[in-house]
Amino acid sequence: MNINRSICMVLFVGFTFVLSMDTARADRAPDPTDQMRPFVHKIVAILTDESLQGKAHCYIRRHKVMAAAHERFDFNEMSKRVLGKQWRKISVAEKQHFVDLFTKLLEHAYIGKIEDYSKQTVEFKTQRVRGKRAEVRTVLHDRNVTIPVSYIMFLEHDKWMVYDIIVEGVSLIRNYMEQFRDILHKQSYPDFVQKLEDKVKKLDQASGKTCPVDLAG
Repeated sequence: MNINRSICMVLFVGFTFVLSMDTARADRAPDPTDQMRPFVHKIVAILTDESLQGKAHCYIRRHKVMAAAHERFDFNEMSKRVLGKQWRKISVAEKQHFVDLFTKLLEHAYIGKIEDYSKQTVEFKTQRVRGKRAEVRTVLHDRNVTIPVSYIMFLEHDKWMVYDIIVEGVSLIRNYMEQFRDILHKQSYPDFVQKLEDKVKKLDQASGKTCPVDLAG
């Protein structure tokens, strides 16, 4: 379940940015790029908070980042899309269990990466809004490397929520969807869930060694 390292760096948008926006505002709809701005500041504030630095505060720092991530990322929609047709075949309880597992998988896969925050910058370029769907295009500047990153969003009431990220043309959701589809072609859904549970359990154990809960301040 390895994903492009670039995606790891940008999933939670934990970076500073330079705003250069080509507005494409939909009538009466809130602006998606404008809604990203306070979220970006919140993530950066957590990552750069002096009181949360070091291993002793690792757990609480990660908890705060994930809490903030839930404000802008729709993990339920992400889970629905990565599971594809299988989503319609499982019960409500099974769906919630999968959402919990997949969210935990994303947390472990990416949370450590954004903790390596070293003042990369994100330049907001353009946005496209079509009804209740939007794409916010950005460029990540990391040292001498520039990486195009697009955030795919949908409007839920008056809030734009991210349900996919495209890095250098590679979709996060499609990447996971193809991996999960291949597994489900060979295994039953219960076996697939068990495999995912085992993966998350191992990640929990590894995380406990580098980010112990009892040291959280």
